[in-house]
Amino acid sequence: MNANAKLRANLVLASRFENIEVAERALVDLCHRAGCADDEEYWLVTALREAVANAVRHGNQQNPGRLVRVAYAIANSTVTIRVEDEGEGFDPADIPDPTDPENLLRPSGRGIFYMRQFMNRVDFGSTASGGTSVVMVKDLASNDKDRPGV
Repeated sequence: MNANAKLRANLVLASRFENIEVAERALVDLCHRAGCADDEEYWLVTALREAVANAVRHGNQQNPGRLVRVAYAIANSTVTIRVEDEGEGFDPADIPDPTDPENLLRPSGRGIFYMRQFMNRVDFGSTASGGTSVVMVKDLASNDKDRPGV
């Protein structure tokens, strides 16, 4: 990765699942411009997909009239991604642990778990309008032992 890269981008998307690919393509473009390694890009894109899918499905209730905002920043080997929805908000502490044996076969509930596994930091908050914001940070200069699967 080019440690001196300083890149930013912002998207405003309708709450449609097909727009996850738009958000993904923007991140891939930034990663290529910053010189991210392919494995780093993979984990970043996976976390982004989960966050945007949650914003569309859970936050905005798949209402295409509601918007999802995505902001990307790459600086000093750190990638920061913010995803905001226009939903009612939620408490992440209310999400059941997907690794609990009683939840292993549930068809959903793993997105936040994955985001936390793939990124160094994941913070949830509220937007000014009451929706949810999630800020995910990945330090690409961190040592390989911090990466999933290593």
